[in-house]
Amino acid sequence: MTKADIVNEIAKNTGLDKADVLKTVESFMEVVKVSLSKNDNVYLRGFGSFIVKQRAKKTARNISKNTTIIIPAHNIPSFKPAKTFVSDVK
Repeated sequence: MTKADIVNEIAKNTGLDKADVLKTVESFMEVVKVSLSKNDNVYLRGFGSFIVKQRAKKTARNISKNTTIIIPAHNIPSFKPAKTFVSDVK
C-alpha cells in the first residue's frame, strides 16, 4: 500500500477531500521525523511506537578493497508494533 492508497482510503472512509487528507498524512509523517531527529519517541496507543535505536560502533570490511573500516555509533529510526496490532495481523 502506498501513501496515495492510504490517502484514497481515508478520504473514502471519512468523506474528506483528498487534498486535506494528503496534507494531514504528510504533516503526521513530518512530525514523526522531527520528533525522532530530536531523539523523542512517538507512542501511538493500540498501534505502536516509533523509536530511536542506538547502534554501537563496529568494524566492517570493504571486500572490494580488502580493507577494514570503522562504522561509528549512530541512531536509526525503528517501529515497534503494539501487542493488539500484532494480534490483529496474525
